[in-house]
Amino acid sequence: MIFDGKVAVVTGGAAGIGMECCFKLSQKGITVIALDNNEEGAKAVAEKIISMGGNAEGLRLDVANVNEVRKIVELLVLKYSRIDYLINSAGITQMIGIDEISENDWDRVMDIDLKGTFFMSQAVLEIMKKNKFGRIVNIGSVAGEVGGIVVGANYSAAKAGVICLTKSIAKHGAPYGVNVNTVSPGYIDTKMTKDLNQDVSQVPLGRKGTAEEVSDSVVFLCSDMANYLTGVNLDINGGLYMK
Repeated sequence: MIFDGKVAVVTGGAAGIGMECCFKLSQKGITVIALDNNEEGAKAVAEKIISMGGNAEGLRLDVANVNEVRKIVELLVLKYSRIDYLINSAGITQMIGIDEISENDWDRVMDIDLKGTFFMSQAVLEIMKKNKFGRIVNIGSVAGEVGGIVVGANYSAAKAGVICLTKSIAKHGAPYGVNVNTVSPGYIDTKMTKDLNQDVSQVPLGRKGTAEEVSDSVVFLCSDMANYLTGVNLDINGGLYMK
């Protein structure tokens, strides 16, 4: 298999899209490190993968803390000598009006969704460039393309930043064999979005997507079938972006 012996790091790996990415990547023979601020959840995901015959580890990480990010990447490189895939799935959202967003609201969403994505990528790029191979997949959002639908302007701005950041990192990584792409989900049925008023009548395919469907696209972007794709934003939203 093309994935055998590879190592993947997944932020936000304890739940939702990140958790499904952990499961799908492990099924390909990849050693998966699930990182999450919810340490118990990350360890539970790793234990489930191990129980199914895979290789995994679950560790706590606050992606908004740059020192923590750098230390955990150093630890993983020391232990595994490689990081082949990075999935930046850690993120939070808010259903909040523009006139209600406080400075703390703005900073918290930006710190996790955008700053965390950048500094995690920056740290992992070092080992990928040395190994002349890497795949980074960032989780964006249709809100980052069209503006907030049922989410706050802070979340939409952060995800727009992720999409553009992907292009910048892709340009930097290309000479070293590092491909960087974004997956932008629309209405996806996860714990994070369960309280959002998502009107599926706007979705041409007429339903919410699943975290598993998003993870399928992430695995594709990590595979050899996507070797000539970099700087791409792949819309996984049932046609919602056509609206």
